[in-house]
Amino acid sequence: MKVKVSAVFCIIIIFFYASCANQAENQYIAVPDEQFFIYEETIGVNIYDIIETQEGASSVHLPDWLAAFLYSGIEGVENTEPFSDRYVFIAVNESDRFTALIRWAENYSAVLDLPMLAAARIEKKLIKSASIYPDDEYGRFFERLVKGAYNARFPGAVKEDTYWIKIRQYDESQNDAASEIFMFFVLISIEKLIMQDLINDLITQTIDTVTSTRNQAVAINNIRQNFFEGF
Repeated sequence: MKVKVSAVFCIIIIFFYASCANQAENQYIAVPDEQFFIYEETIGVNIYDIIETQEGASSVHLPDWLAAFLYSGIEGVENTEPFSDRYVFIAVNESDRFTALIRWAENYSAVLDLPMLAAARIEKKLIKSASIYPDDEYGRFFERLVKGAYNARFPGAVKEDTYWIKIRQYDESQNDAASEIFMFFVLISIEKLIMQDLINDLITQTIDTVTSTRNQAVAINNIRQNFFEGF
């Protein structure tokens, strides 16, 4: 059984030597591979591979929020009317152990479990906004902000809904042999203004705990001013 947070990436570090006439020290600047910036915006479920749902044997029974998520990711859900003024987080778990997934969904807590999803989304925003590796662009601020989010609480978050589907998967390495698994989804939302205030507080607190270079301070200020654009 595994949990997907939609933040899978591969880091390949490349250094190059740069000399500047007005600097006495050698500088090594990390240049990120483009794969570093690629995220899974959707979970890659083909709607036609759904063979059963919580409501019956057809994908037509999918709730609007889940259909939007499967087609367009989180952004698609947040563009629907019920959530236009809220941030949406969706936890996904898959397994062939139906009973275990039922317990997982029932016990999933907006209070206790949202920080993991929020931290992953904050990390994604920092990485997508960086022109070099975020550890270099933001210094210790990057690591500490993400860790701070993992340890934070987000009052006002609501567990809106849960839903499950059963899908048929094909394994190319096994000559497209088919297997069937269950996928469970937990929908959590929180008012945008509340979330923004909480994250702004985290950013302020984190800035106070780090020492940054001049360039890092500029990058941190830029991300602070524009954090919620495309968040």
